Amino acid sequence: MPQTTYTINTKHISKLFLLLEIIISLLYLGCILFYLQKGDLFLFSLLAISEIFHVWLLLTLIYTLWPRQIKREFDSRITPVVDIFITVVNEPVEIVRETVIACKKLSYKFKNIYILNDGFVCGYEGWEDVYNLAKDEGIGCITRQVPGGAKAGNINNALANTDGELIAVFDADHIPNLNFLDKTVPYFVDQKVGFVQSPQYYKNFLNNSVTLGSAEQQELFFGPIMNGKNALNSAFMCGTNMILRRRMLDQVDGLCETNIAEDFMTSLLVHQRGWKSIYVPEILAKGLAPEDFLSYCKQQFRWARGSMEILFWFNPIFSKTLTFAQKLNYFISASYYLSGIVVIINLITPITYLVFGLEPLHSSSMILPALFLPYIILSALILNMSTNSGYTFKALAFSNGSFWIFCKALFSVIFKQKNSFEVTSKQKISGNFVMLVWPHILYFIVGFFALGFSIHKSGFTPAFVTNASWVLFNMITFMPFIWAALPEIEWSRIKLFSTKPSVIQVKN
Repeated sequence: MPQTTYTINTKHISKLFLLLEIIISLLYLGCILFYLQKGDLFLFSLLAISEIFHVWLLLTLIYTLWPRQIKREFDSRITPVVDIFITVVNEPVEIVRETVIACKKLSYKFKNIYILNDGFVCGYEGWEDVYNLAKDEGIGCITRQVPGGAKAGNINNALANTDGELIAVFDADHIPNLNFLDKTVPYFVDQKVGFVQSPQYYKNFLNNSVTLGSAEQQELFFGPIMNGKNALNSAFMCGTNMILRRRMLDQVDGLCETNIAEDFMTSLLVHQRGWKSIYVPEILAKGLAPEDFLSYCKQQFRWARGSMEILFWFNPIFSKTLTFAQKLNYFISASYYLSGIVVIINLITPITYLVFGLEPLHSSSMILPALFLPYIILSALILNMSTNSGYTFKALAFSNGSFWIFCKALFSVIFKQKNSFEVTSKQKISGNFVMLVWPHILYFIVGFFALGFSIHKSGFTPAFVTNASWVLFNMITFMPFIWAALPEIEWSRIKLFSTKPSVIQVKN
């Protein structure tokens, strides 16, 4: 039987290099926790939490990136019937039409195409326009009459009204390549393969600061991270550009309707049942990034809230049927959103020294910088090499800037607040969203006050320079995030100098 062999996209990062970073990061953490003299106990505790989290993320990233070779069965002779679901709520008809036409042109013959029209149950005017579009294009249209379960409920309703062996799912704005099914269906020759996922790629990444930041954030996840998860049978569904086995969904009663990250939760449930997952690291469909800052924030909140629900209420570590690698990978992905709290710790620590003279550690030796510098440089090199320089400063800025969104999601999970599923708008929402970045602006105000106060009080001491550098670094990383929240300026002059690597477009 024909096979294809995948090698994770880290083969150009040597194991020796990764091992060196592991050793240095553990020495750095050990130095902080056990060697240096402790200062203020509360601040030291915060610093310890922060550094343990950072090293944890680094070590688990290295575990995911560790070069492994995997083999997957692939037979282009199999031709199961594929039901194509295009999920629609209130997207512009012309966007839906473009996706429908692309699905009709797919080179795979044995397919049925359906628009899953949720406009009626959501009470949107003009939902009939989508029905008329389906009629004009000669495809099916499944319009729900009973609400519930948001996107997952929409798909589950369609499952009950169709019978194809496989189901391909596309958001209304994600346009598949002609060979999408040719590249994904053959993996289902292995009867234990439950789903195949391909990357989310944003074709509008140069439209403005928000679309570029969103796209560049995806480089790390849909590049080396998902490649690594693939090798560990831990890749999960990402909501669109995926193909699912109906029998797999039947075993878990369809997509999960109780979590606003229905794809992530359903992946956990099917992996618990022993199904295999496959990630194809090649751009097979192109969609739209959030066009405005408000839509970006809503999307990030939904992802963070859904992931942390799994962490707190369905912790994969305690699963009896997941493999060790799967437990760890689900825990890593869900715990990432706790970084919001860690960013707050990193913001507070240098301010407390500048204003109150309190510090978490007392150290006059060079041992800490001697370990910190190689630790941070090697970390940056790993990110750079694993993404082919695709993980940029803007991606870092958007990740750090989202700390407040992650914190709100965390508290909404802890206090079990109800949050509805909100589809990311496919039309740009214009406006001034500066109130969404008030914590970041407040930090600028407090930071400048702290810098001035400390200079007046103590002058330019070595400790001042160290802490002031961290305050200024935090400010700099917030600037692109604040910029994105302001009313849009002329973007054409900026985008001329922007390029986006295609680290996830890997030929196998």
